[in-house]
Amino acid sequence: MNQDQVKDQLLLLDSEVDNFTVTFSGKASKKVDGLYYPDRCEIILHNKNFADNNQMMYTAIHEFAHHVHFTKSNGTASNRAHTKDFWNIFHRLLYRAEEAGVYRNVFEEVNEFRELTEKLKGSYLAKNGHLMKELGELLMKAMELCQMYHASFEDYVDRVLGIHRNDAKTLMKTHQLDINPEIGYENMKVVARVKDEDMRREVENAFMNNYTADMIKSELNPPERFDSRLSFLEGEKYRLEQTLDRLTAKLAKLERDIDTLKKEM
Repeated sequence: MNQDQVKDQLLLLDSEVDNFTVTFSGKASKKVDGLYYPDRCEIILHNKNFADNNQMMYTAIHEFAHHVHFTKSNGTASNRAHTKDFWNIFHRLLYRAEEAGVYRNVFEEVNEFRELTEKLKGSYLAKNGHLMKELGELLMKAMELCQMYHASFEDYVDRVLGIHRNDAKTLMKTHQLDINPEIGYENMKVVARVKDEDMRREVENAFMNNYTADMIKSELNPPERFDSRLSFLEGEKYRLEQTLDRLTAKLAKLERDIDTLKKEM
């Protein structure tokens, strides 16, 4: 594949983005497979790093996700690149790429991966979810005992069980809300934080349909969007000006303190 072909493949995933370029460095890099330069909307691919086009497309999609994030988000991409909103964008692009035949999912193609995935999900993640839900039920009984004997439940879980009181509450909620343990305990915690019952079931079903936690969290807490890149740049300019003013004031104070100390010496 050449640079133009890679760009054409990326545009199949999201055509409504600001213009960007794809450049092959013609080199191998031990540090990174690719880079994204937001100031010039350029994706750099170290094409000598890849054994095949599928590997290269994975990296290209990753860097394209940075471009989508930068040009459509509230600017977090310029400060901390790998936020939950970035991972939401990247994972959605990967799913689209698999559906469009732009990228092949090696985890589904290779038998060893499929067998290992089945074992990890069934024998460990789901089993842990069931155990944690049962633990939540036992903690409910512990709370009833504490109430019966006028004892502090928080003290019991903190000091006797060695479980933080907030973690204990989350465990009990997984039992009370009857959250599906097949999604694994970490995802059960996300579901437990959703107050609306209908929304909670939707989130649970999303996990069952292989949505990632970052995809779901971004849906629950959508990032602020700007109408155009101009509004983003104006907002970024304002934030930088505010930071510059604070640093200028701090520098002036340091200079005054230095002058005072010199006069005292």
